[in-house]
Amino acid sequence: MPPELWSLYALMLESRLSEEAIAALWHDGLISGEMHLGTGEEAIIAGIVSQLRKSDAMALDHRGTAALLMRGVDPVLILRELLGYPDGLCGGMGGHMHLFSKEHLAASSGIVGAAGPTATGFALSAQYSYPGAIAVAFFGEGAMNQGMLMESLNLASVWNLPVLFVCKDDGWAITTRSERVTGGDLSERARGLGIPAVKVDGCDVSEVWEASHAAIERARSGQGPTFLHARCVHFEAHFLGFQLSRIVRHPFREMPRIAVPLTHSFLQPRGAALGERVAGLKKVLAAVLSTFRDPRRDSANDPVRRARKSLLSDPVRLQELEDQIEQETNRALASALAEVPS
Repeated sequence: MPPELWSLYALMLESRLSEEAIAALWHDGLISGEMHLGTGEEAIIAGIVSQLRKSDAMALDHRGTAALLMRGVDPVLILRELLGYPDGLCGGMGGHMHLFSKEHLAASSGIVGAAGPTATGFALSAQYSYPGAIAVAFFGEGAMNQGMLMESLNLASVWNLPVLFVCKDDGWAITTRSERVTGGDLSERARGLGIPAVKVDGCDVSEVWEASHAAIERARSGQGPTFLHARCVHFEAHFLGFQLSRIVRHPFREMPRIAVPLTHSFLQPRGAALGERVAGLKKVLAAVLSTFRDPRRDSANDPVRRARKSLLSDPVRLQELEDQIEQETNRALASALAEVPS
């Protein structure tokens, strides 16, 4: 039986609030380097992780925070890791792209496609040592163009391994539409290797749960891997601070920062021919305009909001749940920011 939507919404909301807190820390300069968040992936992660057992393993990509939180990893340890403290989850050495938890059989990597061989290795171990256990690989659609992931799909098929390959497809390869750099249908690629493939709306947690439940039970019973192709939206684009997203959110503040140098370059007496400059300017303007129409700006694609709408019939319980999760998130944040006595 599927879990009630309340429990799934709780997982999704905890993840969203935690990642919003992480974003605030990053914008305040307390977290260094790039920051890739999974805001928009919550329905995919919750629908699958909520079904995992202690003996199951997860191989994550560079957006692993949500999966680790939903798996039960201490949020304070994750936050301390992102802040670079030695008492963080990985001793402050992994950062957000290389989070590991041996206790939870979870490993992430910033290498695109690495979740494939990691999950396949987990699954091979489970097949020999932990009958009934499975492995899950989470990755983006760009990873499907990496040889190691395709090899992993092939091995999982040939060896009949208990793996669920989860493709979180947001339609973007950083700043390029995925359709421009990826040929064919991804589900057909998996089927071509003998792996059943299922397409789901990655913004609908109930649909994800149902589809993944069948795939997980199939793997547990020794019937091999499944490929789950889930469409989603990344509300923070590829990473925090993505310039086009900043322009859309704060046009009056951000546009001058690109308009002035563009105008200066356009009016330079030397350089490319006028026609080439006009063509380049048109590309920049087209990118900005397409971002204004981007589905990332449509609240209907927000999985947390969509799940919440189904719970509005009990506003008192909903408010109590949201208050509780917000308080827990704030406590974790306060603990993470507290100085540890030397």
